[in-house]
Amino acid sequence: MYQFYVQTLDRDTADFQNQVMSHHYEEVKSVYLNMRGWRHDYHNHIQTMKAYLQLKQYTQLESYLNELEADLSSVDQLVKSGNLMMDAILNSKLSLAKEHQIEIHCKAVTPESLCISDIDICVMIGNLMDNAIEACDQIPPDKRRIRVYTDIVHQQFYLSVTNSANENISEDQKRYISEKRGNHGHGMKRVKLTVDKYDGYLNLKNEPGVFVSELMIPLN
Repeated sequence: MYQFYVQTLDRDTADFQNQVMSHHYEEVKSVYLNMRGWRHDYHNHIQTMKAYLQLKQYTQLESYLNELEADLSSVDQLVKSGNLMMDAILNSKLSLAKEHQIEIHCKAVTPESLCISDIDICVMIGNLMDNAIEACDQIPPDKRRIRVYTDIVHQQFYLSVTNSANENISEDQKRYISEKRGNHGHGMKRVKLTVDKYDGYLNLKNEPGVFVSELMIPLN
């Protein structure tokens, strides 16, 4: 009976990890397809601007440049931490946050090689960022902010995600369980389990109008 329970739990965990990877992969692919598309059109943009310049249509040129600037800001690579998977998932989530009218601040420093698997990076960052974005969606746009910080501190990988939130945070949220049911709550539990897997430390805390998630994982 116990063996059956373990096998079922392992299968459920594997299914959830596959869902997480598939979900985040589609987000990452969307971001980078947009980047590739903009680069593909680069020469066309240059030719158009040259034509406006030669015809001395400066007002139209200025308008075109403003449109390009707005378009490029939506596909710009926001983070270059040094780690490919970290950059991919962070860029996709930060781009999603911008679409939700969230002011973002990010400083990410990460080794090219980590002792943490790509799947586990996706689980931790993906779910923490999803929670932060959803929390921001519950408050007015002018108060929405997310700050992400990663670094190596005393031979440990450190990650913090700070987001603005409602003044009152539920006790359930403190216990790593979201007010939502299903995959969202499961996702937060997976963050805790993933951190424990690496003998790391996870801390969730709330201050007035702010929720902070931070974790540390030894780089042994």
